[in-house]
Amino acid sequence: MDITAVIPARYASSRFPGKPLADICGKPMIWWVYRQVKKLEELSRIVVATDDERIAEVCKEEGMEVVMTRNDHPTHVHRIQEVSKKIASDYYLVVCGDEPLISPEVIRAALPKEGTRAGQMYVGGLCRYMTDPAEVIDPANIKIVTNEADECILLSRAAVPFPYKTVLFKYKKVVGVECYDKRALDFFVSTPKGPLERIEDVTLQRFLENKIHIRYRLVDSESLSVDTPRDLEKVTEMIKNNPEKYGNKY
Repeated sequence: MDITAVIPARYASSRFPGKPLADICGKPMIWWVYRQVKKLEELSRIVVATDDERIAEVCKEEGMEVVMTRNDHPTHVHRIQEVSKKIASDYYLVVCGDEPLISPEVIRAALPKEGTRAGQMYVGGLCRYMTDPAEVIDPANIKIVTNEADECILLSRAAVPFPYKTVLFKYKKVVGVECYDKRALDFFVSTPKGPLERIEDVTLQRFLENKIHIRYRLVDSESLSVDTPRDLEKVTEMIKNNPEKYGNKY
């Protein structure tokens, strides 16, 4: 299988402008993400997809391949689809540029399994159990319900499922790693938003509303996505306090 890893990186973030270039122990955050992705031997290529020259310049200085994309994409999937028009590959592994501590083992779980036929529509992702009640009520965390075949049934910013008959279950949230084939990317950009996606602004609901399965694998991940400067402080402290785990050769 030919697999291209794509790390989307935008400068214009409403909550944290310039986030990919935020300093973590002397290196930009995008470098930390790239460093983790690079540990996967299964990948044919790794690129950073950005629409900002400042990010591109730093990436090139750090030896990272960059693909420049348009600055008017409504979703990250549109950006990945533009990359797919420039780089031919069986699959496109997407790792969010704000997950500097995500482990290679977690990323690897999103790769298509042996026997998956290239060219069939494929959409995959990762999820983990929530450990903090605050995560459940935070609408920034996308909650997910899957069936026994690891297929997504529900995606929502609300706390789903609702604990009406029992509380004997664990809530799950989406982890920022996805995988697509070209057909899935082309389908997404050529299909309009459905009512649920418009209401909740959950991007991948577009597939569910069109009866396309999303395969979500459950992983054990302690990764922290950096959405605010406060999150950046937490990540920096985690690295400083546990250099053996996160690596001190930076």
